[in-house]
Amino acid sequence: MLFSDLSPAPPDAILGLTEAFKKDTNPDKINLGVGVYQDDDGLTPVMKCVKAAEERILASEKTKSYLPISGSAEYKSSVQNLIFGPDHEIIRSGRARTAHSPGGTGGLRIGAELIRQIRPDATVWMSTPTWANHPGIFAAAGFKQSSYPYYDAETKGLDFEGMRQSLAKVPAGDIVLLHVCCHNPSGVDLSGDQWKDLAAMASQQGWIPFLDFAYQGLGDDLEQDRSGLLRIAETVPELFVASSFSKNMGLYRERTGALTIIGPDASAADAAFSHLEKTIRVVYSNPPSHGGLIVSTVLNDPALRNQWEQEVVDIRDRIKSIRSEFVSKLKERGVGRDFSFIDSQKGMFSFSGLSDEQVAFLRESKGIYIVKGGRINVAGITTRNIEYLCDSVAEALG
Repeated sequence: MLFSDLSPAPPDAILGLTEAFKKDTNPDKINLGVGVYQDDDGLTPVMKCVKAAEERILASEKTKSYLPISGSAEYKSSVQNLIFGPDHEIIRSGRARTAHSPGGTGGLRIGAELIRQIRPDATVWMSTPTWANHPGIFAAAGFKQSSYPYYDAETKGLDFEGMRQSLAKVPAGDIVLLHVCCHNPSGVDLSGDQWKDLAAMASQQGWIPFLDFAYQGLGDDLEQDRSGLLRIAETVPELFVASSFSKNMGLYRERTGALTIIGPDASAADAAFSHLEKTIRVVYSNPPSHGGLIVSTVLNDPALRNQWEQEVVDIRDRIKSIRSEFVSKLKERGVGRDFSFIDSQKGMFSFSGLSDEQVAFLRESKGIYIVKGGRINVAGITTRNIEYLCDSVAEALG
């Protein structure tokens, strides 16, 4: 029998937490685990610009036929203009090729499959810590994996010297996975000078950067958040970028992302992309249409684009505001530990510094769900639950 001796797979560390949260009967329960943006009502809203775009799409759409294997030309152009900036040299020279993928995760996965075909003996290097799904994605493609230091638990900041020393040992041809902004799970980002240093190192040593760009616009702004990517692209002739519209356009369930390949010249990019299209063909054949149509409609209409950019500002400002309020209210409660580092981090996530024992106490006694290791989704904090949360954290800290 095929299934009779099969044991159940362990639940996903984050999605399993959400299932436990749903079953919890505590009326004050709070979910700070799952990585989705929530507004102050605790909802993941549909952006107004998205609603307007969908109305146009539904009124004008005339076919449900397949998209090309790599997606529509308009979508791919929109992605490149957003992640590089319009009229960037990489776009003008034709060195970039983009495929519409099912979410940023899909972009990472097809990129991993392509690299595995080209460099089967390569090792993929990931930050400590990194997004919980990164190791599984590259393991599924058959890669050996190693890690480099990133987050310093004592300083609650970046261990750049440790990171640099580790990456200095990465051999040519290996893959280094880097978070462009709003590092998940720490919220600690690289500075411009640090990106410049890494770009020079990658160029000199010959390792290949694979950039995960899931949160453009949620750190500083749409332009500044791509600065690390641009520093790498200015120096390194070959790289991969997986990007996503889940967070910055709220298209979580539409699974709208991209993989962009940058080659040393247009001919090399074309050759690599031809192999990527063969990979896509056997993995999922064609991308889904609806999310891509929304993105193209919003980004190419001046009025909708302006509306979207303001909605991204509103999301970013709320996250920054709730960070400050959380730190302030813990201090008001006489908590002796310094949580000011949360105020300086970027994006939706933060390493709270809470121990696994404190995380377990908050879940079991207070109905507050936090990922093991203390990572919290700051966007899950609202004006309605922050008092209860801060009271509970103060109690957990003793």
